[in-house]
Amino acid sequence: MSADKTPDVGGGMPVIKYWAEKTISADGVQIWQKLLHKSACLSCAWGTGGQKGGFVNEDGEVLQRCAKSIEAIASELQAATYFEQQYTLTQLQELNSQSANNLGRLSHPLILRSGSSQYERISWDEVYQIAEIAFRKSPQRIASYSSGRSSNEAAFLLQLMMRSLDSNNLADCSDLCHAASTVGLKQMFGSGTSMVSLESLKQSDCIVLIGSNAPANHPRLMNELIKLRERGGKVIIVNPTIEVGLVKFASPAYPIKSMLAGGSEISSLYLQPIPGSDVALFVGIQKSLIAQNLIKPDFLKAYTEDWENIIKYAESTSWETITATCGISQSEINAAAQIIGTSTCVVFAWAMGVTQQENGVDNIYSIANTALLTGNAGKPGAGTMPIRGHSNVQGFGSMGVTIHLKKEIQQALEKLLQRPLSRILGYDTRALITAAEQGEVDTLICLGGNLYAANPNLNQAKQALGKIKTIFYVATKPNLGHFHGLAKQNTIILPVFTRFENPHKTTIESGNNFVRLNDVGTTHLKDADLISEIELIVEIAHRVLGDDPVNWRKLQDPKYVRELIAKTIPGYEKIATIDNVGEEFTISGRIFNEPKFATDTGKAKMFVTDLPNLNLPSQTDFGLSESIPGIVLILGTGRSYSQHNTVVYKDGDYYRGIPHRNCILMNHDDIEKAGFRQHQRVTVQGDAGKLENVEIICGEIRQGAAMMFYPEVNVIFQAKIDPHSGTPAYKRVPVFVYQE
Repeated sequence: MSADKTPDVGGGMPVIKYWAEKTISADGVQIWQKLLHKSACLSCAWGTGGQKGGFVNEDGEVLQRCAKSIEAIASELQAATYFEQQYTLTQLQELNSQSANNLGRLSHPLILRSGSSQYERISWDEVYQIAEIAFRKSPQRIASYSSGRSSNEAAFLLQLMMRSLDSNNLADCSDLCHAASTVGLKQMFGSGTSMVSLESLKQSDCIVLIGSNAPANHPRLMNELIKLRERGGKVIIVNPTIEVGLVKFASPAYPIKSMLAGGSEISSLYLQPIPGSDVALFVGIQKSLIAQNLIKPDFLKAYTEDWENIIKYAESTSWETITATCGISQSEINAAAQIIGTSTCVVFAWAMGVTQQENGVDNIYSIANTALLTGNAGKPGAGTMPIRGHSNVQGFGSMGVTIHLKKEIQQALEKLLQRPLSRILGYDTRALITAAEQGEVDTLICLGGNLYAANPNLNQAKQALGKIKTIFYVATKPNLGHFHGLAKQNTIILPVFTRFENPHKTTIESGNNFVRLNDVGTTHLKDADLISEIELIVEIAHRVLGDDPVNWRKLQDPKYVRELIAKTIPGYEKIATIDNVGEEFTISGRIFNEPKFATDTGKAKMFVTDLPNLNLPSQTDFGLSESIPGIVLILGTGRSYSQHNTVVYKDGDYYRGIPHRNCILMNHDDIEKAGFRQHQRVTVQGDAGKLENVEIICGEIRQGAAMMFYPEVNVIFQAKIDPHSGTPAYKRVPVFVYQE
């Protein structure tokens, strides 16, 4: 398909074709073995699997796997890589994300020593010798970074080891994505996760989906939207870009009623706000709800605090200010309010289009305020539902991998360690980069993830990591961070089993608070020198800390780890018996089916949200003369349809008509206004650099906005940071687009 023509429906035959191609490929048998393996999906936090079977969700429904699962599995089934024998460091640094991933599976430990131009193989004994020295540094000079690819057990051990070392520097990938959700929801409801289970979602008659491209990043959610529309419900989409799959989606799970019918209608109302203006839109919806007498005063009086101030603020904010700020007309806002206010059970769901903003926490407040004004919290089929990305990113937060440790967990850990924990505030991800840049970090262990590429301003990230003496990268495959995020002295890559290969059972947590148990497995790699993450962490901790008061060697048994989790983590009590009974479970205290919330008063706390100031810079602010023809736009970073986090599986994007990754998606009127044309090559300038030879693609994105692919575009900007959550504003990046 050419870049000028895009499909009329998301999903559909391309998905079936991809499944078929992978089935008949050389790895087809292995792919299906892993799809059927009793372990959780490697992809998003909406994935299936576990003890119910590879295709079964937590509600017992079948045929709930998506193409993202196959992409992830096929990638892990690659042959072993020996890139250290084939490439110099200079050659490796010329690779893009897709090429780095396609090098293959890591099968033995590697080290890049200071001054060397090539990685070399290293023994595990030397790895541990280096680790013993590296982790005996001052606690404030030791840090970790993690992603949701690992298990709950590994996450628990990581934070236990770090806190045993008196360090709270537990940065996590969630700091860069959903931290605003955690902070905002915890302050309002006492719990920072979804209050909506899958069972509850099936009882809703309206879903408001904000800042999410679910067809690409959470395809299984599309089945729930299809079923909601079939039972007469409404779906309101809030997204600056019209994504074809959010308009119409053909799900292979429903071959007759969806696939053969040419796709299912998804959006009932599609709103395209100015990027970063969510607060203005939702204050407008609140204002309209009040005017239409669609709020629930009795509910507010009984179950919330400070609701009067929310109403007062909405009523006193003029329509002119609201519509000018968000770019949505009053009539459209009234239509959204009417749907929300007349529906019985409304779920408000969002992804990183909401959280990756300078006022991300305020965005969460404004959305949750709207839910509370209409009584849509604390009952089945209604509430707030952040849609998290990586499959166990929420589990890491639950296990205590955070700089903001819950008081209950802190007290339990102090009892276990028989001493007080350090009260020094640790580094979140952005603070870690800043500290490293200032030469204040000696040792870093990265449990999965791609710390280098996930950050804004890649040159800064590279320089910062280059001042850390020793970095341990724990991974299954190479990524750009292994070639650009290099330590000052020793950069060590440690190969581990992927989820369906572990020699022991592990658990993960879904985005809807469901804990899944993963069976043991085997690896396809021959003569591989792999290790499990549990064994790795335990061995380092044992060598550095000894066995008093924690018997680290005993913690090589995941059953014992789960016993400690049950005693330490609120809501996880059932994990202690999961091995014996095999019963997966929903974490207690998080799904609010009645309006009794986990706050100190039992009531939801509401917060007034000021409308953001969304002024645009001029082209002179980019250091460019006014005589240069071009246009200032608000850029949002995005992932392609064949991408998972920083891992790219395919170069282009079929559904958006984008042929390769060095493209910018622009509105037709902006292209004409700037004197450009479709497919023209331009330069995109940010506040930290520029990308050249960028191809213009015309798409259904609102005027004044643009989109480019993450992580490549991260090199050109320094994102503003939400002061409440520490999350960078990847979704509102001012750029100047021009032809040199």
